[in-house]
Amino acid sequence: MAEEMAGAPVGGEVTQDDKLWALLSWLLWPLAIYALVAEDKKQRPFIKYHAVVSLAYSVVWYVVGTITVGCLLVVGAIYAIYAAIKAYQGEWVQVPVITDFCKKQNWI
Repeated sequence: MAEEMAGAPVGGEVTQDDKLWALLSWLLWPLAIYALVAEDKKQRPFIKYHAVVSLAYSVVWYVVGTITVGCLLVVGAIYAIYAAIKAYQGEWVQVPVITDFCKKQNWI
């Protein structure tokens, strides 16, 4: 079953399709954008949550990678893979600062 974290959005049962799209959102940012605009995907809270957080995370890590001339991009990629695995297991991944920022902006 899906393991929900404290403070995670509440929204029905998490399906296998939800888990797959959450995983793909973490690994490929264009698919996260697609998940946010596709009618059948954007209505699913688990998919929307992971798509928004993964996009925000991608932006932050591309900026950090640019500033550090790519040195930290590997660390960011490893964390994204970890988050993708957790999302596929049905968990609501919370990236420390980024998730709180997204919630304050009412994106999730």
